Amino acid sequence: MASSGEDMSGDGDVPPAAAAVAGGAHLLGFSDEILLHILTHVPSTDLVLNVRRTCRKLAELCLDKSLTHTVLLQKDYEVSEDKVRQLVKEIGQEIQRLNLAGCYWLPGSTIEHVARCRSLVKVNLSGCPLTSLRLSKMLSALQHLRSLAIDVSPGFDASQLSGECKATLSRVRELKQTLFTPSYGVVPCCTSLEKLLLYFEILDRTREGAILSGQLMVGQSNVPHYQHLRVFYARLAPGYINQEVVRLYLAVLSDRTPENLHAFLISVPGSFAESGATKNLLDSMARNVALDALQLPKSWLNGSSLLQHMKFNNPFYFSFSRCALSGGHLIQRVIDGGKDLRSLASLNLSGCVHCLSPDSLLRKAEDDIDSSILETLVMACSNLRHLNLSAAHHHSAEGPGRHLCQLLARLRHLRSLSLPVCSIADSAPRADRAPAQPAMHAVPCGFGKKVRIGVQACPNPFSGQAGPQPSSVFWSLLKNVSFLERLELIGSNFSSAMPRNEPAIRNSLPPCSRAQNVGDSEVAAIGQLAFLRHLTLAQLPSILTGSGLVSIGLQCQQLQSLSLANLGMMGKVVYMSALSDMLKHCKRLKDLRLEQPYFSANAQFFQALSQCSALQRLCLVSRSGTLQPEAVLGFMARCLHVVVCHMFTGESLTTCKSLQQSLLRSFQAERPALNVVIFPLLHEGLTDVIRDVPMVHLDEITLFKSRVAEEPPNLWW
Repeated sequence: MASSGEDMSGDGDVPPAAAAVAGGAHLLGFSDEILLHILTHVPSTDLVLNVRRTCRKLAELCLDKSLTHTVLLQKDYEVSEDKVRQLVKEIGQEIQRLNLAGCYWLPGSTIEHVARCRSLVKVNLSGCPLTSLRLSKMLSALQHLRSLAIDVSPGFDASQLSGECKATLSRVRELKQTLFTPSYGVVPCCTSLEKLLLYFEILDRTREGAILSGQLMVGQSNVPHYQHLRVFYARLAPGYINQEVVRLYLAVLSDRTPENLHAFLISVPGSFAESGATKNLLDSMARNVALDALQLPKSWLNGSSLLQHMKFNNPFYFSFSRCALSGGHLIQRVIDGGKDLRSLASLNLSGCVHCLSPDSLLRKAEDDIDSSILETLVMACSNLRHLNLSAAHHHSAEGPGRHLCQLLARLRHLRSLSLPVCSIADSAPRADRAPAQPAMHAVPCGFGKKVRIGVQACPNPFSGQAGPQPSSVFWSLLKNVSFLERLELIGSNFSSAMPRNEPAIRNSLPPCSRAQNVGDSEVAAIGQLAFLRHLTLAQLPSILTGSGLVSIGLQCQQLQSLSLANLGMMGKVVYMSALSDMLKHCKRLKDLRLEQPYFSANAQFFQALSQCSALQRLCLVSRSGTLQPEAVLGFMARCLHVVVCHMFTGESLTTCKSLQQSLLRSFQAERPALNVVIFPLLHEGLTDVIRDVPMVHLDEITLFKSRVAEEPPNLWW
């Protein structure tokens, strides 16, 4: 034993902590290749500033080029100004790819240190505070830069960019630009662009109430350069100003379509009318280019023969979200009658209410789908990895092998899937469940809450069958697509109470009648997905106890983000006990979003949530909901990694402001990334409060949306 002990401590450079043993073997006894792979999972700041100092071997490995060439600091909420400065000082000359996206808490003076990373080829500074002068100084030093992501905020002035900065920009081939003000940003300086990603987040009015106009861009710099462009992507937030500004960017494309263009994507909420310029652009694209990725505003496709004339070359992404695309057109114009589309990896048909029926003119939204259309789609696109069929009523007819779930089960490569709740219901009503009454049949009961007639006001938490039902078509589907990492079940009529740039919604549409057949046992079936990381469940009216949530917590150990909205009866939160039990097992959960009327954020809830030791972001949206300030403060004190606490409830403005100030006063100093918003959901000032939320949080957790096939895979970074 003594000899063994001497062997284990023979290398004086290996401290006991680094020599953690399993079965008598040193961790450092692994090969360098294995250790390097392990070290890729350690945050860059810890790697360079801490792990490297433990022993001589790790000191060498931590500076290996495979680890220092790429530094990812996005969502590393513990990164401080001092850590960034030290990191740049230690390995700045080695860094070639740097991602600081969403580091909104770092001041511009710290971001300026990026200029010392002279070998940078790719840098992402989206969400970082940066003035025109600081950007100019930084880019002037980065002569090797080829890929850049920045925000363009009010006050940006391209005339302040130096000659050296413009020289760097002239060599940039990939640009991602998020616009918060009407501007061309740095696009006119980027004469070699091959990929252009534009995110339009301009508000129609300033804080002072002044109306913005795209005419502010007239006379700004020069016309953008698109001659080398291969990828054009634009995503617009709601608002007329964003549409006005994107038209100015598109006007150049309409004059001369780049001959190498292979991906053209425009994501617009609502309607976006065609103009003469856009018609010319589309006609030119149909004549001159072959695309492998396409997304267009619905008004450009509806009633148009455009798809018939478009040429595609091994397409990997299609989005026809919200388009009036019938199944007949889908098969004839996109799949070309069953043509082999094995190259297609991602397909977004959300809101395409007629896409699985032969004709949209004679069909009602609630009619059964034509299973032969879905079968043709599945056979032609057999390698699909991401599929979105949400925001529509896809009801299956009776008959063997004709159910939507049975057909989708053939897509064995699926990694993310979004379905309307009604689509997973068995064709015939389940015999093991008493049908729930429609949500619209409600009467006031005490304190103004609504309780449906015919359903127990306080259901027994042990009633009903919570275990997966092997006879269920949904259970069979999940068994066959067992590698799913993201799953969304969203009611066809669901709309979040907190939309973008508008007042909160006070009333919602009742759920689809067929969704009444989907309850706790279907939710429990999700527990089969051992690799599940992201789960969304919205508008499931027949959740009686929420017992299926416990199965998910126990079995889906990789779960990182959870979004629950309007489960069970709208007048009473029936799943609180089950949710508390579920959260005890969610040790990897980082993001939790809850949207439920009358939700009581009390001590019981926060005690259970405190057991999610990895939790970083919490958002609660509850019309007429309540919260206990002491419980919130206690939760924040116990969960040391939480940096986002958003709560929009029925509490008074005074209560909300007091709690928000207490949280910031208690935790801001030790958590520089802390973002706290506590505000009454139905207050008229909600829109102004929301505009101050960092975009990374607003987009990812505060606002509800379907995220499956939202963008092409690997669009950036």
